[in-house]
Order: sequence, then C-alpha cells, then structure tokens
Amino acid sequence: MLHLSKLADYATVLMCRMATQPDAAYSAAKLATALDVPQPTVAKLLKLLARAQLLTSVRGGKGGYLLARSPATISLADVITAIEGPPGLTECITSPGTCSLEKSCDMRRSWSAINSVVVGALADVSLAQVGATQAPLRRTPAR
Repeated sequence: MLHLSKLADYATVLMCRMATQPDAAYSAAKLATALDVPQPTVAKLLKLLARAQLLTSVRGGKGGYLLARSPATISLADVITAIEGPPGLTECITSPGTCSLEKSCDMRRSWSAINSVVVGALADVSLAQVGATQAPLRRTPAR
C-alpha cells in the first residue's frame, strides 16, 4: 500500500490552503485553527517548508509565513519532498544499498520506472490546481 506520512499529508493541506490567498501572511495559530491541526505540528511544518524554500518567514505584528513562489510553480512533489525527502515506492529506490536482495532483485528496475511515473504525476499537480478547490481562510476584521 502506498501512503504519505501524516506530516506530509498535513503539509499538502496547509500549502493548498495558503494557495487560496497566496499574498497573505499566515501564522501557525491561524492555520492550526482553520485546519484543526495542533499548533505545534503546524509550526514544525511551516519551519520545514521554509527550510525547503517553499515559504518565506516575515517577522513583526503583521508577519507570518508566505508562499515563496506562485502556487502554479509549487507542486505536490515539492511539498512532499520538503517533508519526507524524495518520494520512493521501495527502500531500494530512495536508499540504494540498504536491501540485501538488491543485487539479485528482478523488480528494482520495474519499481524504479513505476516510481518515476508516480513522482512525475505528483510533480504535474500544482498548489494552484489543488488549492482552487479549497475555501480561503476568513479574514479577521481590523480593529
């Protein structure tokens, strides 16, 4: 079975939500409330995504995190890679030399080809495409 970690899943949800208002700055608290994800988890994800240069951090009262690029240029593969490293269907794809069967395995070449197709499909889906289906966060009126 193929599956993403919870953190990678949450990161895609978070980034797609941010893509609905790409020029807005988002705080961890605001995103945590809107997405019903614990704030420490959101804060961790924001830092990892910023480290991968998918987000930029702005300090100050009106600061927060912003998308570093247009949502049309950030793919789901970019987000997943920022959290989990390069996607791989099998361990021998992401960590060559770790499987005792690797030298005699007839499946490695096939898994590698299949992995390329999966990663290509993730790379072909942008935040703009996925984010268009999500509702933007409500803005709090200025006081």
